Amino acid sequence: MRLPRRPRLLVPVAITLVAIVILFFVFAGIFTDWLWFDSVGYTSVFSTMLVTQLLLFVFGALIMGAIVGGNMILAYRARPLFGIGMFGGSSQGADRYRAAVDPHRKLVFIIGLAMLGLFTGSSTAGQWKTWLLFINGSSFNRPDPLFNMDVSFFMFTYPFIRMLLNFLFTAVIISIIVAAIVHYLYGGFRLQSPGVHATRAARVHLSVLVGLFVLLKAVAYWIDRYGLVFSDRGKVFGASYTDVNAVLPAKSILAIIALICAALFFAGVVRPGGMLPGVGLGLLVLSAVLVGGVYPALVEQFQVKPNQQSKEQVYIKRNIEATRDAYGVASAEVAAYSAKTQGTQQELQSEVSTIPGVRLLDPTVLSPTFQQLQQIKGYYQFPEQLDVDRYTIDGASRDTVVAVREIGQPPDGNWINNHLVYTHGFGFVAGSGSKTDPQGKPDFIVKDIPPTNGLGTFEPRIYFGENSPEYSIVGGNQKVVNGKVVNDNIELDFPEQSSTPQGSGQENTTYTGKGGVPIGNFFTRLLYAGKYGETNMLLSSDINSKSRILYNRDPRDRVQQVAPFLTLDGDPYPAVVNGRILWIVDGYTMSEDYPYSERRSFGDMTRDTSTERQLTPQQPRDHINYIRNSVKATVDAYDGTVSLYAWDDQDPLLRTWEKAFGGVIQPKSKIPTQLMDHLRYPEDLFKVQRDILGNYHVTDANAFYGGQDFWKVPEDPASNKTKQPPYYVTLRMPNEPGPRFSLTTTMVPNNRDNLAAFMAVDATGDSTTKIQILQLPSDTTIPGPKQAQNTFDTKAASVLNDLRIGGTTETLNGNLLTLPFGGGLLYVEPVYVQPKVQNSARYPTLARVLVMFGSDVGIGTTLKDALDQVFGQGQQVTTPNTPTTPTQPNTPGVTTDLTKAYDNAQKAYDDGQKAIKSGDFAAYGEAQKRLAQALKDLESALGKQKAAPTATPSATPAPSSSASAPATPAPTPTPSS
Repeated sequence: MRLPRRPRLLVPVAITLVAIVILFFVFAGIFTDWLWFDSVGYTSVFSTMLVTQLLLFVFGALIMGAIVGGNMILAYRARPLFGIGMFGGSSQGADRYRAAVDPHRKLVFIIGLAMLGLFTGSSTAGQWKTWLLFINGSSFNRPDPLFNMDVSFFMFTYPFIRMLLNFLFTAVIISIIVAAIVHYLYGGFRLQSPGVHATRAARVHLSVLVGLFVLLKAVAYWIDRYGLVFSDRGKVFGASYTDVNAVLPAKSILAIIALICAALFFAGVVRPGGMLPGVGLGLLVLSAVLVGGVYPALVEQFQVKPNQQSKEQVYIKRNIEATRDAYGVASAEVAAYSAKTQGTQQELQSEVSTIPGVRLLDPTVLSPTFQQLQQIKGYYQFPEQLDVDRYTIDGASRDTVVAVREIGQPPDGNWINNHLVYTHGFGFVAGSGSKTDPQGKPDFIVKDIPPTNGLGTFEPRIYFGENSPEYSIVGGNQKVVNGKVVNDNIELDFPEQSSTPQGSGQENTTYTGKGGVPIGNFFTRLLYAGKYGETNMLLSSDINSKSRILYNRDPRDRVQQVAPFLTLDGDPYPAVVNGRILWIVDGYTMSEDYPYSERRSFGDMTRDTSTERQLTPQQPRDHINYIRNSVKATVDAYDGTVSLYAWDDQDPLLRTWEKAFGGVIQPKSKIPTQLMDHLRYPEDLFKVQRDILGNYHVTDANAFYGGQDFWKVPEDPASNKTKQPPYYVTLRMPNEPGPRFSLTTTMVPNNRDNLAAFMAVDATGDSTTKIQILQLPSDTTIPGPKQAQNTFDTKAASVLNDLRIGGTTETLNGNLLTLPFGGGLLYVEPVYVQPKVQNSARYPTLARVLVMFGSDVGIGTTLKDALDQVFGQGQQVTTPNTPTTPTQPNTPGVTTDLTKAYDNAQKAYDDGQKAIKSGDFAAYGEAQKRLAQALKDLESALGKQKAAPTATPSATPAPSSSASAPATPAPTPTPSS
């Protein structure tokens, strides 16, 4: 039944409209991408990627179409003239299929090839990185130990050859299938009667195709020999004894056999019958099983396993050398460290005087504190995890906890508020890492709105950040009203300072930066309206000729767009540089094709408690065996400018990408001096390297085989689940003149919790900085982080219980820092207190500092107090609840002063406890002041006692249980409100 004329016309019209809509959205996506790259000045990256992918798509599709389509045409033209029943049997099956297909064969041919070309082209275009690495590969000037070929062959050439072989294998296999189908449909051969009957043309055609497949297999066997450097058969990654002595010759033999088999298939062209192809196929399968499978298995079972240590020794050594080089740890220095647990008072007091201001503020704990004290308005927010940097304050470099105040959820989430009013955050907040105020709150260096100038003046507006809106439209500050151009600033800058009733509640601004894409003309607005599916972009009168749209605003996203060849660190951090707030992002060049180097999951190596708390996307789970911190990138928080600097310009992989994307990366010499002061050793790289050094600090092949001295990253004492993160902290390493900003971690033996090593790297150094490892003696048990935490929990139990006032507050353990000290290791841990009741206003404040050296523990309200308990005045306070009882010498005046000070301390403590129970925080604060004064008087009286003539002492009565706390006074609690 024929359709009426009008419906028949509507079908092509509807198809055309759908095609136009699809093409519009495709064009909108591509063109807006180009506009974005143009706005950041990296159109060369976009054009390089686009042209490369288009060429690969076209060539892939055309070559695949030519090979498969040519074989289909050849099979069709080779059809017999009288295919039906020509073999003397029924051909009804083929008849039916041919009758259904033949009238539409051209359409089937075109659609089939189009679909095949689409899939093949897409797959080929996805290999653009492999192609660019192949044609731009730079030499490593380092030969591999097996084939004596430069590492660049395995990194750049070998992957491309494998890709090309896979493409040709796919083309030949599909050609065999479609040629067989065409021959069958048009009578070239049939399967109905016993046996397979084929015309000479069909037999010749299929024999040639199968011969080509086997010929490709011969090439693949030969190329597979080079892939043995990536074998995981042996004890370690890389070619093993079996690979070199069994698999390698087997691959060569199989390549020769495959060539012979290919010749047998080609011989089928001139000699009728299936004997030669059958012999070739059987020989190929049998040799693959016996030579390629059975023989290596026998060598492995009967030669290697009984003598694996001696057989694999040379290959383990190759793996160790390659792995250490590929992960950048070949220069790591391992030094024996005695790790004393005791020392003379003179030594220890001398070390105490050299300890810098150790960072006590934990960036993973204090986000709620920053949020409550510096949020200012509910539509601002801070990241879940803060960052650590260093700034020169009062002429000295100080560890600093930093964050930016970004825009959050607008009060009324309509389209105008979301995208035109609440467009940016405001301010940079920095707190001294080692100081707090008397209430345990951070001592802010920069705070408030507008920001204080503790770090000088700078542009405080945050248009580009980790939590910026998906897109914002800014700069539209003029519009026409009644024929006149008037200003209409609706973009919120910061909360209005005036409290008068006439105030609007906000100070407005207009964006004047160069970031974003201009959308003043209707066509551009139409494209972006299609991109985001938002008609308000076309209808809003607040958008005019000066408007710009900001998107792709996350610093990692922006850097990833302009440098798609990099893998980025998971923790960008802000810094004030030359009057601007810059996001600093570390970029890595990675590969999984470094010969003999151990392959591991990047995601597994970098995952710990800090990554679980971050809001950044999860790291990829790619397996890698080569990494360099080759690029330092910055993103301007105001105008979004992206700058890339070559940090490791000796990296051959970076040099290769620089050839592919010429002019994108600036030389290291272009890094501004102030920016250099804030660059640091990247955290993810250090996590990867410490994971590798857990095994590969062992450089002797025999010791590595035994594995008795392998280490692992300890569990985080705070969670007892995932790995403890590394910490940025200023410390002084042994035999060094002064402290430095470092990235540190501890290591413990496999299946044990005692400390095995301390690892640190100068976080201010360049790409050649060496990792330093202090290896502890294996015959001495030094407490590891978990054991140190258990000691703190045990010896500080009473004090921590006092902090949990009537069950209304709770304590939080901060980062457990490990510091080389006095020939041993000093543990330092801040303890925070916060209300236990879950509410939006609670936040933690610093309450106590715990330190441990050997078996001695100190607990104080400050780091100095805790250190004095352990090292000061020759007194070692190991348990805060049982302080040394002072003695009263029979010296006039001294006894009276000592007793008076002791009584005053007792009374002040008792008054403080009563005030806490009654909820009178003012009285509690006054009692704390009296207690602090009494303790000073007590210290003065003790000093006089030591200076007095020696006499027979009489014991002072032991204090009551409630009087044991003056040595460690309780902190001022934080009210729940």
